[in-house]
Amino acid sequence: MGIEWEQEKHSDAEIYKTLHPLLGAWFKWRFQAFTEPQRYAILNIHNLQNTLVTAPTGTGKTLSAFAAVLNELIALSDAGKLEDRIYCIYISPLRALSNDIERNLSQPLEEIKKAAAKINKKIDFRIAVRTGDTPTSERSKQLRKPPHILITTPESFAILLNSPKFMENMKGIKWVVVDEIHSLAENKRGVHLSLSLERLQQHNPEVCRIGLSATISPLEEMAKFLVGMKSQKEPRDCKIVDVKFLKKLDLKVISPLPDLINVSASQIQEKLYETLHNLIQQHKTTLVFTNTRSATERVVHNLKDRFPEQYHQGNLDAHHSSVSREKRLNVENRLKQGKLKCVVSSTSLELGIDIGFIDLVVLLGSPKSISRALQRIGRSGHRLHDTVKGRIIVLDRDDLVECSVLLKNALEHKIDRVKIPRNCLDVLAQQIYGIAIADRILERDLFKLVRGSYCFSDLSKLDFDEVIKYLAGHYSSLETRSVYAKIWIDEETGMIGRKGKLARVIYMTNIGTIPDEARIKVKIGSQSIGTIDEKFLERLRPGDVFVLAGQSYMFKYSRGNTAQVQAAGKRPPTVPSWFSEMLPLSFDLAMEIQRFRLLMDEKFRAKKEKKEAMEFINRYLYLDKNAAKAIYNYFHEQFYFSLVPNEKTLLVEYFTDEEHKRYAIFHSLYGRRVNDAFSRVLAYLIGRLEHKDVEITMNDNGFILSCEKLPVQQALNLLKKNEVRAIAALSLDKSQVLSRRFRHCAARSLMILRSYKGKRKSAGRQQMSSRLLLAAVQRIGNDFPILKEARREVLEDLMDISATEQVVDWINSGRLKVVERQSETPSPFAFNLFAFGHADILKMEGRLEFIRRMHEQVKAKIASKQ
Repeated sequence: MGIEWEQEKHSDAEIYKTLHPLLGAWFKWRFQAFTEPQRYAILNIHNLQNTLVTAPTGTGKTLSAFAAVLNELIALSDAGKLEDRIYCIYISPLRALSNDIERNLSQPLEEIKKAAAKINKKIDFRIAVRTGDTPTSERSKQLRKPPHILITTPESFAILLNSPKFMENMKGIKWVVVDEIHSLAENKRGVHLSLSLERLQQHNPEVCRIGLSATISPLEEMAKFLVGMKSQKEPRDCKIVDVKFLKKLDLKVISPLPDLINVSASQIQEKLYETLHNLIQQHKTTLVFTNTRSATERVVHNLKDRFPEQYHQGNLDAHHSSVSREKRLNVENRLKQGKLKCVVSSTSLELGIDIGFIDLVVLLGSPKSISRALQRIGRSGHRLHDTVKGRIIVLDRDDLVECSVLLKNALEHKIDRVKIPRNCLDVLAQQIYGIAIADRILERDLFKLVRGSYCFSDLSKLDFDEVIKYLAGHYSSLETRSVYAKIWIDEETGMIGRKGKLARVIYMTNIGTIPDEARIKVKIGSQSIGTIDEKFLERLRPGDVFVLAGQSYMFKYSRGNTAQVQAAGKRPPTVPSWFSEMLPLSFDLAMEIQRFRLLMDEKFRAKKEKKEAMEFINRYLYLDKNAAKAIYNYFHEQFYFSLVPNEKTLLVEYFTDEEHKRYAIFHSLYGRRVNDAFSRVLAYLIGRLEHKDVEITMNDNGFILSCEKLPVQQALNLLKKNEVRAIAALSLDKSQVLSRRFRHCAARSLMILRSYKGKRKSAGRQQMSSRLLLAAVQRIGNDFPILKEARREVLEDLMDISATEQVVDWINSGRLKVVERQSETPSPFAFNLFAFGHADILKMEGRLEFIRRMHEQVKAKIASKQ
């Protein structure tokens, strides 16, 4: 069968016929009828068919997965045949979601128990949560009396697989449910989970895998990720239940001002909060999403400050990952109880925690991907037949175009694709260690087990052997850096086993893929300046300028947890201080914007009247009059000043500022992950040609290279698709990003132990160990598996090297034409990119003045042409 779309929708009568009378009666009493996901999924899961369910929030996804499980447990309990073992494991990416599910399953259990008691029947089964927060006493209780449904996280699940006594309770397990599968599939937590699921399957070959997600694409890839592989080419059987777009969508892009250029920062602030306030007051409960934690706090502060009579701590609050767990739970509970008028969040409320009734979601700025927009906006209209209502407030013209195209794609049901990491050798090393601790295994059987995971289905035997060599202590030179053999291998039989008495303790206390993050001290010599986020440090190259505590500093180098800088005087920043918190624009959405740009370019080239162009904008983008006019003016200015870059044309502008500094501005609207790789590759080639360092400024819409001479065409002529990865890898040598990512990979692969004999190693000390380790493995060679993985992670997960190769291929083949233009001032599409480093989006007087000045120059030049 392989991967199949489920075509058969079952009638309510068919489903009731299958259900135990008590569960059927409960469904009729509680819901009256089954939902669409339930009509497609319940009987599949009852028949133990692997199933991926994708449907909007509030359409009964969770019960579509659990109905068959509850049905069997009720039937077994009624017949007195319920055993003391685990029948179902539910895996959630969030601890909060785990507690939520426990509450949501306990309610029907209690109601069914009461109904059973009325007819003199005793129905009882156990539901329990097992996460890092579970007390020791509760864990012991679960071992003695295992729950029939166990709710856990990927990390706790992996620990349980290495607990011999608990594994006894998992023999014969029938179902495993993976919730919010899209949020796991796109990172290493998902890769780790995919191997854990293969380990579970090894012990329980008939286990049924169920995946749940609200917004997801591509579905075939997700299904393969969920169920794994029968062979290298053929996935296990899986039914896809796709009812993503059941609910009506009421979505709009709002521009608080008709003119987004000739305004002051105070006017923008005033209109932003006035618009936001009006939206909140028109609705019962509003959820506001920002793109950064700092913006979340700022919005809450400004609403309370500007409207003190309407907003206070009792009805307005913030929710993000830096807020304490107790505070987050408090906000979630008050939201469920209807006590909050508005909650402002960054990303922490994106996933499906039950937060009660929300009738409006407001996004401040672009969420950068269609699926993220739908995920966030889908938090409104939580009930089955509610309309999903969302508003996106935009504050500049790039955001206006981006959000308008995003909205069109959301309404037309186009979702950008999730990219699943492949062949992560650090995760592989950790899991092989865990497998060897659990039991001895033949090397060939281990290789077969690993390749059962979709994430490792095309793993080469060479890479597998290299990881085994590292774990078996083949590289004895690493012992001087306290990296010892973790497994043994019998060369004759191929049998593998664990090494060392502390193996199980080391594994259990260092498990997982989420790296420890640190605050980095910023110093000039021994003088302390302040701190920056580690993710921000990753982005810095020597010579980069950034702002801290109102002053500009130039980055020199880092050691451990300290970054050394020097005063940069009046030099403008090359990297904004909030850069590390920004979400990257997806490549798929970027290409949709490029297509819109091409259509607009064709309208102007055909010399269409303004009225006809405006009609096209309104027809294509579903906009109001103000927004349509702003977009028309933006493209009109760009076309008549220079040309409109699009999917067929890459515009490179050359510009020299008042201080005679030369810039090449690339209008490469491909998203930050592509621009990161593309800009580094070109900067590396130009640097080699000119024997000088090249400065880079980069965002989603393009990048700027700065140097005395910029032989761009020569560098592009040298660049070939099949060399992009190698040049990008060379550009990473001695970079902060490779150094930091190597530490993360070294910790995942247990080269660096984050915890040993009860002592925790800080992120700073880990980084110091990592620096020495990196030098040691570089002496071994570039193919050392963990160094190789650090490069792969940077190029494929942090950046998007495959999409970069595609762009270079388009240039090589002539499909993408590179057009160079000299200019006295940047063109309108470059304004935001050129002003990028100057200030945070909600503190932007200087940036606005800078853009206004460039805008006046553009208008003057256009006027002189006509």
